[in-house]
Amino acid sequence: MKPMKKILPVVMLTLSLLLVFSGFASALEVGDKAPDFELDSTKGGKLKLSSLKGKNVLINFYVLDFSPT
Repeated sequence: MKPMKKILPVVMLTLSLLLVFSGFASALEVGDKAPDFELDSTKGGKLKLSSLKGKNVLINFYVLDFSPT
C-alpha cells in the first residue's frame, strides 16, 4: 500500500473530529462528558463514541501545517 493511502484515512478522521468538536468547544467545560458523535471508521463502517463506553478513549487533535518553514 502506498504511504499516502495509509495516512489519508487518519487525516480524514482527524479533520472530521475537528469539525465535530469545533461546534461544541464553546458549550463544553473541563470535566464535562463528551457529546456522542459518529464518524467513518478507518477500517470501514461507522464508529460511535457511545459504543466505546467503559473503555479508555484518547482523542488526539493536532495541526497539519503544510506551509514552508
